[in-house]
Amino acid sequence: MPIAERGVAGRGILLDIARWRGKEALDPAETFTHEDLVACAEAQGTPIEKHDILVVRTNYLKHFFDKGDAFYDDFCEPGLTYSLELAQWFQDMEIPNLATDTIANEVTYDPGSGVALPLHCALMRNLGVALTEICDLEELAADCAEDGQFTFFYVAAPLKVAKAAGTPVNPVAIK
Repeated sequence: MPIAERGVAGRGILLDIARWRGKEALDPAETFTHEDLVACAEAQGTPIEKHDILVVRTNYLKHFFDKGDAFYDDFCEPGLTYSLELAQWFQDMEIPNLATDTIANEVTYDPGSGVALPLHCALMRNLGVALTEICDLEELAADCAEDGQFTFFYVAAPLKVAKAAGTPVNPVAIK
């Protein structure tokens, strides 16, 4: 069944990578792995479970608001970096959706290979993981940090557009 017929709904978990690393925001080209996601979740007291919807906060969009047009100078966002182990972990965990506050859900250029956006192929194309980008996670992150609850009901449904490769969604976190 096409995703636009049913959307994505389930247990969401905020993985506040910036806060976990003790930073206001991640740096350009800063990477993290699935092992970092697991460690962040454990540190927050909420282990990642099979079928969880991963919502990752880097707070990198802060740089967009702070820098304006200069944001795109030498552009390389932070994010997940490709590895066979990461792709296997996503498959084994049956992660349906990866949502982030970045433009591309992954580091722009893989530091090992220099390839641009390899996770789009590995996760989205090969595994069917829906990618949700440019989410405003600041209120959710503040709320989660305040009450220590990093899980919530997550729902998002794309627009139903014939022959589209992607459409906007309005993801909602209900705590």
